[in-house]
Amino acid sequence: MSNQSPRIACLCGSTRFKDEFLATQKVLTLGGWIVLSVGFFGHADGEFPTDLQKQMLDELHLRKIDLADMVFVINVDGYIGDSTRNEIQYARRKGVTVMFLEPPL
Repeated sequence: MSNQSPRIACLCGSTRFKDEFLATQKVLTLGGWIVLSVGFFGHADGEFPTDLQKQMLDELHLRKIDLADMVFVINVDGYIGDSTRNEIQYARRKGVTVMFLEPPL
């Protein structure tokens, strides 16, 4: 094991893409990354937060981005929603590298 600390990746994207989140998390973890992800998959599981919970979850995800060396966007078929778009902009303002599952449209 090297003396270098593992790098941290934060996954962003619509929670409708649960399978892709889990597959990407697995690949990055096996590649030696610490992976920060969403806490639950509202769209995929049909569980939707209240407005107050959504606001809290959005803020929590920005704090995860603050910890990250890279944001990895799960953009199946090029889809990037408003929350994810805001997270990408936030990451770029902070100087965090942004990578995409699929080339952005």
